[in-house]
Amino acid sequence: MSAQGNSVLSISGVNKTFGGLQALSDINLEIEEGKTHAIIGPNGAGKSTLLNTCIGLLKPDNGTINFGGRDLTQGMTPHEINQAGISRVFQTPQIFPELSILQNVMIPAFAKRDGSFSFNPFKALRAEKQLRDEAMSLLEDLGMADGSHHHAGNLARGNKRRLELAMCLIQHPKLLLLDEPTAGMARHDTNRTIELLKKIKASGMTKVIIEHDMHVVFSLADKISVLAQGAIIAEGLPDEIKGHPKVREAYLGSAEI
Repeated sequence: MSAQGNSVLSISGVNKTFGGLQALSDINLEIEEGKTHAIIGPNGAGKSTLLNTCIGLLKPDNGTINFGGRDLTQGMTPHEINQAGISRVFQTPQIFPELSILQNVMIPAFAKRDGSFSFNPFKALRAEKQLRDEAMSLLEDLGMADGSHHHAGNLARGNKRRLELAMCLIQHPKLLLLDEPTAGMARHDTNRTIELLKKIKASGMTKVIIEHDMHVVFSLADKISVLAQGAIIAEGLPDEIKGHPKVREAYLGSAEI
């Protein structure tokens, strides 16, 4: 485990049940500042449930989730958690289909602002130009700039995922949670997304990534935790996880992961 002082997110003793199903069992995780921490495991292992407890969509039965000195389980709403600095890319892309691609990227940045300042039209116009330029730069990195005026609802699923990633990045989160960010993408789009996430890593942003594509995991992860049946069964550096016997067993006895 990492030292508490270097942790952006500290999860301690988290449990979650749905009826008789133990979805999470005594989860303890330390997410280190500036690192990419991958969480892998079979379908139904509890990975998305864990992320949902971190953003306030689910309240754990017990345990604490500490972010920036605050326990996220103590009545904080998803909006408040987002304002505190956590953004999430969902399994099912959360976009505004009737708006343009560019508008989709700009909206979260406007929503993130502190609206308490008095209105200044010149300041507002200047800020909008800055946001538009930043949004276009993100879309350029993702290979989506040429179609920025098209309706987002017409995008293929993989491109919707890339769009949602841009919508999170423009918020400049302290912690970015990515739930299968490359699912549905062609390989060249996956590789482009990997390169963007590497670029983000160089900027120091902390990331937690859930992903079934091991090429993505081993290209990005500094550390890997393995979930199976709601419990962490292994944790370590990528090379340590590759040959871990419990990990191979969790992946149905596969010789490789």
